[in-house]
Amino acid sequence: MSSTLLNSINWDASPLLPVIAQDVTSGEVLMLAYMNQEALALTLQTGLAHYYSRSRQSLWKKGETSGHLQHVKEAYLDCDSDTLLLKVVQEGVACHTGRMSCFFNRVDVDETPKEPEIKIEAYSITDKIYHIIQERKHADPKSSYVASLLHKGDNSILKKVVEEAGEFCFACKDGDSKEIIYEAADLMFHALVALGSKNIHPSLISKELERRFGLSGIEEKNSRNEH
Repeated sequence: MSSTLLNSINWDASPLLPVIAQDVTSGEVLMLAYMNQEALALTLQTGLAHYYSRSRQSLWKKGETSGHLQHVKEAYLDCDSDTLLLKVVQEGVACHTGRMSCFFNRVDVDETPKEPEIKIEAYSITDKIYHIIQERKHADPKSSYVASLLHKGDNSILKKVVEEAGEFCFACKDGDSKEIIYEAADLMFHALVALGSKNIHPSLISKELERRFGLSGIEEKNSRNEH
């Protein structure tokens, strides 16, 4: 594919380009994601779809962990050169839920989404929980504990984090390994709910820990003052 495509986009005006992925054979719309200039360049060079994750704030190759790669066969810019259409051959499925397409929640009629066809094991548990939390933002608070917390707002979410942190501390003090693990899981879960409510992906916490790794306490403190 030609590099002319890259040069026709005004990246200064919009550093992230919306991208629609469509099955090249069936025409089914599979997903919508975003590319920065590097992601589009890699896509054109390799023939495999690369995107930029706004939640993780990093580049990612579609299917890198799950094996569900997207082989790009055709690429089209729209009339304003600010949206990209990819026609792809999809290995496996496009959606992290295990469905072929991310567009399965019908809104013009009441319809229960079909169950996922494939269970994807490659995603980490924190990634799975984060996506579920995002989905629960639109769920009925009466039918979901996470939805009820999100519906109540920051005070209820953060109260649970403080409560679970206290229970974790007491479990550590008592020295019961099973209770420590149980309460740590509760604490981490409610921390993920708090992060999800602010649209902060847990991978960003991992990145921050990686940044600090190998730094002395003094160096880490100084790095905070520089921001």
